[in-house]
Amino acid sequence: MDLEAYMRRCRTAVEAALNRALPDETVDPTELHRAMRYSVLAPGKRLRPILVLASAEAVGADPNRVMHAACGLECIHAFSLIHDDLPCMDDDDYRRGRPTNHVLFGEALALLAGDALLALGFELLTEDRSDLDPVRRVQALNMVARASGTRGMVGGQVADMESEGQSIDADALRKIHASKTGALLMASASVGAMLVGADDSRVRSLMKYGEHIGLAFQITDDILDLVGDESRIGKRVGSDLRQNKATYPKVLGLEVSREFACAEVEQAIEAIIEFGPAAEPLRAVARYVVERDR
Repeated sequence: MDLEAYMRRCRTAVEAALNRALPDETVDPTELHRAMRYSVLAPGKRLRPILVLASAEAVGADPNRVMHAACGLECIHAFSLIHDDLPCMDDDDYRRGRPTNHVLFGEALALLAGDALLALGFELLTEDRSDLDPVRRVQALNMVARASGTRGMVGGQVADMESEGQSIDADALRKIHASKTGALLMASASVGAMLVGADDSRVRSLMKYGEHIGLAFQITDDILDLVGDESRIGKRVGSDLRQNKATYPKVLGLEVSREFACAEVEQAIEAIIEFGPAAEPLRAVARYVVERDR
């Protein structure tokens, strides 16, 4: 399939929906809304919302039925990026080729913009939809909440910070990545199918797929931080080395890390073998995760 065309089409639809969902910057508090829109609407891959849409497609549903959830996941992801970039965290000045939120709007407003995007994400996920089963909606909400909190993204960030300068093995590193990056990708890859009524077996298969591409994605990020092109990545390379972070290249070396990432992609594809042609976008996305250069 033409993955580039598929992702471009999905991105266009998602960005139009995000533009509608975000508060207008002319509405009070205007500066807060400007900061929110600045980060969410910045050029990006939109990988998480694309996974939401593709997972609904994989079980034969119209992806537009889960567009609200796709936008919700992207808002939650944007919240995490704003907070990760803060001086008290990774202290990054550039994201997606532009100054980070706190550089432009100040630390206090950036912090609040992230808080507001987290709340908006869950507001979108709980949007009243008569065409979706209420039980499934609650289950999806629970999944995303778990993926965002102490058992997922936030807990993973804490573990990542605590591992700085420490000597850890590949198993410990896998746990950090599975929480920090993998949890939200796993939720993204399964919540769309869950919302449209896919049976539990298929949801579990998609969760397994998401778990594997989540790890492949983070390993590739670790590699790109070491050898990537700053003009393509949109942020400074070498930040992991400067902060003495635990990464796959540091623990296993560059070539073994690449092999690990490719193996995770193959396991992701194997997890959804039962879905047939409808899941081809998911398979293509899995391959893209390790082939990308940004």
